[in-house]
This record gives sequence, structure tokens and C-alpha cells, in this order.
Amino acid sequence: MKKFSFVISFVLMFLFTFANDSEAAASSHTVKKGDTLYKISKHYNVKVSTIKSLNGLKSDMIKPNQKLKLTGTKTAAKKSTPSRSNANVVKEFMVSTTAYTANCRGCSGITATGINLKKNPNLKVISVDPHVIKLGTKVYVEGYGYAVAGDTGSAIKGNKIDLFMPNQTSALKWGRKTVKIKILK
Repeated sequence: MKKFSFVISFVLMFLFTFANDSEAAASSHTVKKGDTLYKISKHYNVKVSTIKSLNGLKSDMIKPNQKLKLTGTKTAAKKSTPSRSNANVVKEFMVSTTAYTANCRGCSGITATGINLKKNPNLKVISVDPHVIKLGTKVYVEGYGYAVAGDTGSAIKGNKIDLFMPNQTSALKWGRKTVKIKILK
């Protein structure tokens, strides 16, 4: 699998967007060389989206010596479910789906964007054709839930996606389905 290290922090940010907020151990952090929003969020147990909101960040770009707030007043951002509100939906269309696992013979378990699925079996990751859905895109897949486009595959072309499942039983149970996918902001 190809490595796209420049998207790793972007992808992981989306994976943890749906996690619960926790109180940070400190109120601020000064960015050091090599820091990413993901590393900072893990260290202080604060969501990446919370750090971005508190600091008015529009992208994942941070610079050494930049001071980031980790606690404080933030704009309340409601998480909407595509079924309740389409405000966060950029595009929706039908896709053919199959499922895969990281535990096959010869599989490394590392996605095209560098996510280790063997160490994180409960993540929701889909394989996509990057010409149709860009890597790092947040999506909602009918019957699967919120996920991130974090992998590619030689058989994934056009409006076809592959859903990561934690085990072979789940993958076989999914089978092949045509479902609606919603591309989210």
C-alpha cells in the first residue's frame, strides 16, 4: 500500500471527530517541531476538533512555537446525523460495497494513509477510488455508519467502496450491497 504521510494527521482527525470530549490536563500547549494535532489531542485527551475550534484553526497546519488553547469556552458545534439533517452533506450517491479485514494472509493491516487497522480494529475506514472520493474524506455509509476514506485497493474503481470490518465473520456477513454514501463537510 502506498503511504500518504501528509494525510495521516488529517485522516486521524476525522476518525476522532466522533469521539467524546474529555477535560484536558493542561489549559494550553506550545507546539514543538514534529507535533501534530493528533499527537497533541492524544497527549491531552482532547478531540482534534475541539483544539481546532478553541484556536480558530481552519486547517490541520500548526507551526513550532504556536501556542494552542486546550480548554476554555468554545462554540458549541452540534453533531448532526445525516438522517436528521443534511446541512453537513456535500454530496450523496449510491455505491457498490464489499467488506475487508486486516487479518488476511499477506495483509499488512496498514492502509494507504498509514492507519494501522490491526492495532485499531474498531475504526471505521473505507477503501475508495481517490478519483471519486478523496482520501481523508469524512463519510456516512448507510448501514455502516460514520467513517473516513483511508485506504485504496486495486479492485476499488469508480463508485465502489470496501468497508473495513474487525473480523472475517463480519466481512462475510456484510457480503456485497448497494447503499447510499454521504460525503460530509
